[in-house]
Amino acid sequence: MKQLEAQIAQALSQALQDTFQHTFPAEQINLQPTRKEFAGTFTFVTFPFTKALGKGPEQIGQALGDSLVQHAPQVAGYNVVKGFLNIEIKDSVWLQLFAEQVSQFGADLAKTGQKQKVVVEYSSPNTNKPLHLGHLRNNFLGYSVAEILKAAGYDVVKANLVNDRGIHICKSMIAYEKFGQGETPESANIKGDHLVGKYYVEFDKAYKAEIDQLVAQGIDKEQAKKQAPLMLEAQEMLQKWEQGDAETIALWQKMNGWVYDGFNATYKNIGVDFDKFYYESNTYLLGKDRVDEGLAKGVFFKKPDGSVWVDLTEEGLDEKLLLRADGTSVYITQDLGTAELKYEDFGYDQSLYVVADEQNYHFQVLKAVLKKLQKPYADGIVHLSYGMVDLPSGKMKSREGTVVDADELVQEMIDTARQKTDELGKIDGFTPEEAQQLYHTLAMGALKYFLLKVDPKKRMLFNPEESIEFHGNTGPFVQYTHARIAAIQRKAAEMGIVSETSAFDGVSDLHETERDVLVLLNYAEATIADAARNFAPSIIAQYAFDMAKAYNRFYTEVPIFQETDAKKLSFRIALSRQVAQTIKRMMVLLGIAVPERM
Repeated sequence: MKQLEAQIAQALSQALQDTFQHTFPAEQINLQPTRKEFAGTFTFVTFPFTKALGKGPEQIGQALGDSLVQHAPQVAGYNVVKGFLNIEIKDSVWLQLFAEQVSQFGADLAKTGQKQKVVVEYSSPNTNKPLHLGHLRNNFLGYSVAEILKAAGYDVVKANLVNDRGIHICKSMIAYEKFGQGETPESANIKGDHLVGKYYVEFDKAYKAEIDQLVAQGIDKEQAKKQAPLMLEAQEMLQKWEQGDAETIALWQKMNGWVYDGFNATYKNIGVDFDKFYYESNTYLLGKDRVDEGLAKGVFFKKPDGSVWVDLTEEGLDEKLLLRADGTSVYITQDLGTAELKYEDFGYDQSLYVVADEQNYHFQVLKAVLKKLQKPYADGIVHLSYGMVDLPSGKMKSREGTVVDADELVQEMIDTARQKTDELGKIDGFTPEEAQQLYHTLAMGALKYFLLKVDPKKRMLFNPEESIEFHGNTGPFVQYTHARIAAIQRKAAEMGIVSETSAFDGVSDLHETERDVLVLLNYAEATIADAARNFAPSIIAQYAFDMAKAYNRFYTEVPIFQETDAKKLSFRIALSRQVAQTIKRMMVLLGIAVPERM
């Protein structure tokens, strides 16, 4: 497609010279995709040339169009709408490009990355609660961005920084000590991450009760929050942990072990993976070293209470706490250590953090602090900020136990997929195992597609019912299109129809819907490059939907197996196969499987 665009740009440059004696380099000619309501593939805007050429925009367009039809062998015709010259490409060009696609599928990838090293950090769960709906958007976004970057030629590492230490972890531990009575995942018959999350909620309930009791005694609420016995115990436990107290460490290891088993089961079920795990318990000490380095260099300072801060007011930020007065670390402390570890491990050009937009300020601070420390990797810090996921019932709160649990949501989606699939009778001839696999494939397709089709920066409302519809801009609609084409391929094989390029040489007179599909196929590589450049799986999702929609229109308007011309029949089978391969390729970049049968 780039080559064709360059040819048209060169032809326009020549037309400007021949018709108006105006020199304008082809490299500077900007072509836009023609709007769908007009005929054409490329649009050239003539308004900017009116002054230099002394002609009206429509007059310029007509003259350039005439020149292109006469001299550019790729151009079939044109139309002018005000100052927009819409250029139509010959069917023979599309067929030639299609033949090249068929023979080279998957070989000519959009290599925009030039082997840059990118570490994509996502998931980053806390070991005091199970994954929830917000984590699902994070995991799906991080996994998909990593796969898209790989497809665009980047050297990618998928990393997961586990938040396995800190005051929030100690809250679950204190609650388990007080209320657990030796309960285990086996004795409770629940996943380990769910068990630990249960005690995080229990801490919050008991903590609030203590605050209310202190307030009833006449203590100010803010003071009550600080003086509540449970909070004091949690803070004491954090200090014990950092001092290496054996009993505290043993409890921490046991409860974290339960959580990891639970996380791993969820990761497997939702189809995400990682190349490298980092743990804050291993990085916070290195972060403290960086704090000491900053003090020695005079870029950090101590307050009278012993806490360490950095002044970022010149950077348009604020003063930021780096180390508490009691010597315990905060989030930024361990992030300083992790950034260095990742650079030592991989020497990255970019370190991409997939974290919700609630942490926008945090990552501005991280980058600014690393610059103050003159770290060579500071400029490579990139925050992929994404909007939160809302539900009809409102915002989720982990500590109050009002989150939408990821495991439960996935199971609900599978149950809904089963119900809708059975209602539509799409599992005839499936074994129970095949049917179960289909339900899972559709459920994950619906969930991932719905969460990824929205631009990452936008806050979104998740609607489970809408996500699993078989019509509209949904995962199941795209998946069903692939299954439909797979059925066509099986029927063509049974009929012995040959679909190699040599079998449809000489095909002409394309149907409008065939042409639309062919044009769209040529944007696959540019779409991957664009999605990689913008860290936006939504671009891939939109392309997959557009491809499925264009193919279904073709399928409806051009009955494939009623065609009596052998060459045209062969072409349409090959076109269908190419669409299926392209849809599958795009959906895989979203982490979504496509079924062969439905």
